[in-house]
Order: sequence, then structure tokens, then C-alpha cells
Amino acid sequence: MSPAAPCTVVVFGGTGDLAVRKLLPALYLRDRDGQLPPGSRIVGAARAGLDTDGYRDKIRGELARFVPAPLLDAGTLTRFLDRLDYVSLDFAGGDDWSALHNVLTPDSVRVFYLACAPSLFGPISHHLARHGLVEPTSRVVLEKPIGRDLASARAINDAVGEVFDESQIFRIDHYLGKESVQNLLVTRFANTLLEPLWNSTWIDHVQITVSESLGVGTRGGYYDTSGALRDMLQNHLLQVLCLVAMEPPTIVDRETVRDEKLKVLQALRPMTADDVERFTVTGQYGPGLVDGGAVPGYRDEVENPDSRTETFVAVRAEVRNWRWAGVPFYLRTGKRLEKRSSEIVVQFKDVPHPMFPRAEGATEPNRLVIRLQPDEGICLHMTAKEPGPGGIRLRPVSLDLNYVDAFDRPSPDAYERLLMDVVRGDPTLFMRRDEVETAWAWVEPILQTWDRTGRVPRRYPAGTSGPTDATTLIERDGRAWYEGTSV
Repeated sequence: MSPAAPCTVVVFGGTGDLAVRKLLPALYLRDRDGQLPPGSRIVGAARAGLDTDGYRDKIRGELARFVPAPLLDAGTLTRFLDRLDYVSLDFAGGDDWSALHNVLTPDSVRVFYLACAPSLFGPISHHLARHGLVEPTSRVVLEKPIGRDLASARAINDAVGEVFDESQIFRIDHYLGKESVQNLLVTRFANTLLEPLWNSTWIDHVQITVSESLGVGTRGGYYDTSGALRDMLQNHLLQVLCLVAMEPPTIVDRETVRDEKLKVLQALRPMTADDVERFTVTGQYGPGLVDGGAVPGYRDEVENPDSRTETFVAVRAEVRNWRWAGVPFYLRTGKRLEKRSSEIVVQFKDVPHPMFPRAEGATEPNRLVIRLQPDEGICLHMTAKEPGPGGIRLRPVSLDLNYVDAFDRPSPDAYERLLMDVVRGDPTLFMRRDEVETAWAWVEPILQTWDRTGRVPRRYPAGTSGPTDATTLIERDGRAWYEGTSV
């Protein structure tokens, strides 16, 4: 891969969890692979009482935690730490921004990464403009969640849009940077085998699951005002749904993919109050066992005994267009579940006629399973004859592609790819304003109905597959959740 242009990456929230766990390790690995040219700088901005030397010492220790030891070579580490600067800033105030001006490198692409509360996106943008720090080649990266409803999302987009042109705004969803998600486009549109079958004539339903075994951890304060619908489904799961359901673009470039994703969001069947009652499930984890150890319930973790925040959500959605008419999309995500697993399951319809009435065993529907994490790959489930004489014995088999085995290299972290796309100015894998607001417009009636009816999430023990209502949701349609992938 060719190096990017010289850049200065300013991380607002440079001492926070996202920065030390994801962003700085990703930049270190890009530096290790030769993609950060000489002159590129990384500036941490936060309110912590540090100087540059203290920040470099802190990041040295954090890299040892989050970068595999074989990849921490002394030469790259020294070069990377030398790139780091630190400025102490009050993001909402406007008195001390000259310190940031002094560390910005002239004649380089400026990337302002807002890894902080969404309420600060507008103020930071205006301070950058007021102090003359925004140039035509500057970009700003907005972390999710962009608002907590449609009105707040529009307000944030308006505030940032007063400073930055839409072409300079990169709304990041790290799921779109995963190799397996990107490969979904190649699987669909670079192979003639699947695309003729990718419609309601042959596909029975689609499942999209993001299952987490961890609890809320240190994010309890944020999460208790957000919940699974805002935190995961409104962005990650809907974006994956768009890639599954979108029409083929004429060519994959900066805007055509985003144009087609928008059409899918616009085609989602609106949720009425009755639909919300029937087709959504909420849950909240209680105490249980995870990996053989006892863990507390959600309310204990966030120290809010009356919390009604959902840590699990399942939704039955429909895309109302020619290709997908009548095909349900089942979306679910939750915390403190029995395993960590993210996957897309495309289940095809049964064979139209059973041709082997005296066979042992039974045919099963073909499934295409795209594993997003932790074991990235694609698996096609088929039915085959078991070898041997004395009749026909049917047996399910799998054609399995593991990305690491096939390409003899591990997949890079999503942030590695996305950060370099920002520097290069490529918005293909980022959300456009109209996408974000259309997604909120679809989700908002669900939130409003829950609030109006006082929906209380069903409790489920930590370490299980979630509330039983989620099983009922899909079994009402004569279907079942696919549980075939485990860690």
C-alpha cells in the first residue's frame, strides 16, 4: 500500500478509551507498514494535566497493552512516539487554542478526530474556525452516536456543517472498515454465482447479529442514557443491512455506494405503534455466569437500580422494494451474551420438491454465513450425500473460507483502514448526512413508542442468548435464530 500524504491527526479526547485502545494503536500499525510519511504528526488534545513527554510515556505503556508484542519493534516505536505532541484544551472554552495552532504542521492534511461527547462536536468545530485552523484540505471525523434522536442529529450536522463542507466531514462507523464487511460487496458484485439468487424469489430471510459477551464496563455513564438501539442498531446494524440489501452501483466510488445505501434506508417499512409492540424486543442483563465466572447485572454495574435502559434489542424489519418484497430482516444485538460473535446469515428457501423420499436425514435450507468477528470468513451451508453404500444418507456440509488461512495474513483493524481513508479523502466507507438522518427517522418511532408505553426490558441472565421474547419474535414466523458460530 502506498503512503498517504503528510498529515497532522489531532485527536480530541486523546487520553480517552477510544484513543488509547483503538486510534493510536491503529496509527502505530500504519506507521509500521510505512503509510505515515516523514513529517506526519499526531496530536493528543484533552483536559488532562500532561505535557508532551508525559503523553508519550502514557502512550508507550498503552501500546504495550493493545498492540501484539511481536509488532512492537523498537525502531517503529521510537519513530511513532517522536510524532506525538500533546495540548491541554478546554473543548467548550475558547481561550487556549493557540497551543494547538503552534503544533500543527504547515502544508499537511489536517485531520480533526472528535473522539469526545457529541455535544462538543459543534463547539469544537466553531473554535477551530474562529482560530483559523481549518483549511480547504482539512477533514473532521465524527464518532457515533451522532445525536440521540433525529432533532439532535440535525442540530449536530448543522453546527459542524457551518464550518466544514460535507465533503470534509467523515462520520465513522468502524463496522464498515471490517474486511469481512467490505468483502460483502465483492462477494455480491464480483461473482456471478450469487447475484441472480440475491432476491425474494430465492432468499427466505436474513439475520444480522452482533453479540457481545462483555458488559458496559467503563461506559456505564454513557450507555445508561443511550441503550442498545441507539448505540448499535441505529448505526452498525442498519449499515450492514444496507450493504446486504443495496442494488449494484454502476461503479464503486466515493458516492455511488452511499447513494445505494440511502435508497435502502428510505425503503425500510415505517414502524407503527402496533409494529413496535409486535416486532421489537428489549432486554436487560441480570447477574449470571460468563466464562465460568460470576458477573453482576447491568443495574449494579451502572449503579442505577431503576434503570430501564435496554442492553439487548431485536427487531424484525422489511425493505419495501422490488428485490426484497416479503423478505424479513431480523436484527439483534446485546451485551453479556453467551459468546462474542457478529455475523450475517442469508437463508435461502427450501428446495421446491423433496426428491429423496426414502433417504435418511433431511435436506436443510442453504445458508450463506458471513462472519464479521471474531473468526472472519464466509461459510456456505449445503446438503450432500454421506459416502457409503446401502442407500442415500443426507448430511449438511459446509464450504468454509477463513480469511486468515486463505490469504495467509491477519485482517487489519477497521480503524487502520478508515483512518487512512480519511487522510486520502475517500468517503466511500463513511456515512453521509442524509444516511444518518434517514436512519434516525426510521428508529425514532420505536424510541417514541417505547417511551410512551413505558416499555420495561425483559431481564435475561448474563451469559445466555438473551430474552426468550427474541426467540418468540422469529419463531412466530416459523423460523429460528442461527446459532452455529461460536468463539
